[in-house]
Amino acid sequence: MKKLFSFTVLIYLLAACTTGTKSPAIENNRELAALFENYYNERMAIFPLEATANGEKGFNDRLYIDFTDGHVARLKDFYSKNLAALEKFDRDALNENDKTSYDVFEHEMNISLEGLQYHFTTYIPFQQFWGLPLTMGQLGSGSGNQPFKIIADYDNWVKRASVFNAWSDSAIVYFKKGIATGIVLPEKLVVKMIPQMEAMVTSDMTKSIFYGPVTNIPAGFSDADKKRITEEYKKLIAEQLVPAYQKLAVFLKNEYLPKARKTTGISGVPGGDAYYKYISRLWTTTGKTPDEIYNTGLQEVKRIRDLMNSVKNSVGFTGSLDSFFVYLRTDKKFKPYTKPEEILDAYRVIQAKIEPHLKNLFGKFPKTKFEIRQTEAFRAASAAAEYNPGAPDGSRPGIFYIPIVDATQFNTTSGMENLFLHEAIPGHHYQNSLQNEDTALPKFRRFLWYGAYGEGWALYTESLGKELGLYTDPYQYMGALGDEIHRAIRLVVDAGMHTKNMTREEAIRYMMENEAISEEGATAEIERYMAIPGQALSYKIGSLKIWELRNKYAKQLGDKFSLAAFHDEFLSYGCVPLDVLEQRMDAWAEKQK
Repeated sequence: MKKLFSFTVLIYLLAACTTGTKSPAIENNRELAALFENYYNERMAIFPLEATANGEKGFNDRLYIDFTDGHVARLKDFYSKNLAALEKFDRDALNENDKTSYDVFEHEMNISLEGLQYHFTTYIPFQQFWGLPLTMGQLGSGSGNQPFKIIADYDNWVKRASVFNAWSDSAIVYFKKGIATGIVLPEKLVVKMIPQMEAMVTSDMTKSIFYGPVTNIPAGFSDADKKRITEEYKKLIAEQLVPAYQKLAVFLKNEYLPKARKTTGISGVPGGDAYYKYISRLWTTTGKTPDEIYNTGLQEVKRIRDLMNSVKNSVGFTGSLDSFFVYLRTDKKFKPYTKPEEILDAYRVIQAKIEPHLKNLFGKFPKTKFEIRQTEAFRAASAAAEYNPGAPDGSRPGIFYIPIVDATQFNTTSGMENLFLHEAIPGHHYQNSLQNEDTALPKFRRFLWYGAYGEGWALYTESLGKELGLYTDPYQYMGALGDEIHRAIRLVVDAGMHTKNMTREEAIRYMMENEAISEEGATAEIERYMAIPGQALSYKIGSLKIWELRNKYAKQLGDKFSLAAFHDEFLSYGCVPLDVLEQRMDAWAEKQK
């Protein structure tokens, strides 16, 4: 290790001599490291749910009402203070890793401060896809990242969940502020939220999802503790959680729904145009305009449609591409399953297929364990397949969740192989785990997330299917193309709805005309983009950038280009904005020469 370090120093010195520049600093800047450490620790206190997800155990009993004017003011002071502290450092005097941290931190403070001027997240505390009322179900069921292993864990949840009643009251207050200012959700989304709230209301506390931790109390607890916990949880559910959900359901149905807007895009509310320009920069970490994104989407849809036509012809289907989509959606041979476990087993087979090939594409592998699970029933109907990161200390594995409402209707042509690559290995599981495990990164970078990088990587990994021994079945390859065009369609419909007055119905129709998706599936997707403007842009924009860099370096380096080294380098930075990524990767490519 010492010899390697000395050799590295020698290379830097030689480079400095030959270029006529001073040698860069090698030591990490301790004062800068202290700033990052203090920022992370203070952030965990402000965002306790994030702390729990990161495995920070000192905040599991806390829950804040995180959309109020007071909370926004606290965040403004927090980000402003840290940005001012950063600007005291001379970036040029830092080593390469610290320069990267400096650039990422500066971006994070600026983009966070800019977002505080908009009221969309304060006047719309949650919607049908994201928000605390849904997160509470995951946390309190015992299947999420809220720990339930020792008595203190059980007590922590009671303290945390006891805040939810007040959170719900405040949410209603701020929803009403949104009504007063015209910042409201589309009515098509509100009607989906009401049954979600009603599903959490029960008269039998033992049937509540929040009773799960009681059902699974560790055998080592004393009888007295088991009795106390059981009584406390029944009381918590009956007197606080159920009433809170009931209030939200009644408010949404009786007061909010009549005031919800008829329009589709965010341009239909005051300040919506400016907000979309901001949110698209937030999610893509680029300066691309909505028009540029929209046109990129149109080009990609055309390119991928041509590939899909090739697959259609290769399997001997003589009809149109649209009729091929109908065939893929409806033919019974593509729905072979009868039980959820059969579907989970099919994904395990995919994992076994790719394992022998991974060493050809990667030199570094995560230590975090990995599991495949069925999505909990209470949220399966409105959930998409997803990945939940594991805990850095190994106490919780990374989990690939698959929603299965009816196993007999699960379609194999939906893209099972590429979905596994994206959500699991080597997509989110590799990227998240390697980032979280890297103790050489400041903590704020170990747990930071940018959709253009993280989702861009996951989509890029779908294109590695043939290199990983998959896509030998043309229908699975068609599924992969279907998911790729799905991400291209997102650029068109997201920018179209929010900046070009494309209606919900037009967006659903455009999606169904260009991919093998049911009307129900297209509706859920389009309503997701209505609820979370800009988020869907990150996948394709990020993936296109990775392919751009891969092709550029392969051309520049020729025989010296190693795909495994490229992937390892990409994953070595943690999650960074795309402009920072390109600077660092360009420097890496120069060193390879």
